[in-house]
Amino acid sequence: MATSRRPGSGPAITAPESLLALKRRARRINRALAEKYPYAHAELDFRNPFELVVATVLSAQTTDVLVNQVTKILFARYPDARAMSEADPAELEAILQPTGFFRAKTRNVLALSTRLVDEYDGVVPGRLEDLVTLPGVGRKTANVVLGNAFGVPGITVDTHFGRLARRFGWTTSEDPVQIEFDVAELFELRDWTMLSHRVVFHGRRVCHSRKPACGACPVANWCPSYGLGETDPVKAAKLLKYELAPGSEILLERLFAETHRAAEIRMESQRRLP
Repeated sequence: MATSRRPGSGPAITAPESLLALKRRARRINRALAEKYPYAHAELDFRNPFELVVATVLSAQTTDVLVNQVTKILFARYPDARAMSEADPAELEAILQPTGFFRAKTRNVLALSTRLVDEYDGVVPGRLEDLVTLPGVGRKTANVVLGNAFGVPGITVDTHFGRLARRFGWTTSEDPVQIEFDVAELFELRDWTMLSHRVVFHGRRVCHSRKPACGACPVANWCPSYGLGETDPVKAAKLLKYELAPGSEILLERLFAETHRAAEIRMESQRRLP
C-alpha cells in the first residue's frame, strides 16, 4: 500500500502501488533531486582510494566536516597504507580523538593499513568482496569507495539514506543491506552512486530526522510522508541547512555555476566558518 499526498491537498489517500508505479515515482523523485542538487558529491575529502576508505571508516558516529579536518592532519603525517601501518598507536589516537570512539578507530585504521600492505601491496582493492573483508569496512564503506574512487555503481545506505528511503516508501526495512537491495530494484545501475549522494544531501539539508522541512521540499508532490514535518513554506524555509539556509544565497549560486568545483567550493566555505 502507498500513501499519496500533495501540498495543499486534503487528507492523505491510501491506495495500492504497483512495482511499476513505485519505480516511476522513485525515478521522478531522483530527477527532482538531481535538479535541486546538481552539485551533489561525496562530502568526505580524498585524493585516492586509500584516503577515502580511511576517511569513511572514521566517519562513523561523527560528521564529515569533522572527519575532513582530522584527515587533513592524518594524511599529511601518514600518506599511504605502509606509513600508517607503521604508525605509533598513541600518536594515531591523539590525531583521531576528535572523531569519537578513537581507540576502536585507531585499531581499525592500523589493522586496515596492515592488511592492505600484507595482502594487497598497499593498494586498496576495487572489488566489493575484497573490501568487505578489511577491518572496519562493511558494505556501506565498500560502496562509498567503489562508487567514488573506482567508478563502480553502488548504493550507500547511511542513516540519512535509510530514513529517506523509508519516508519515500522505497522500503519498509531498517536493515541497511535489505534497504540497499530494495532500492536497487527501483533504479538503473548507472544511477546508484549519484542517487546516494542526492538522497544524503537532501536528508542533511531538508528532510531532517526530527523536523523535516516539508513546505520547502522539492519532492513533496511524490512523497507519501508529506506532512510529517513543517508544511508552511515560510517556516519550512527557516529549517533548511548549509547552502540552502537563509543567507547562503551566494554560496548556492556558486555551487550551481561551478558544479565541477563543488567539493572545492564547499571546503572554502567551511574554512570561513567561525
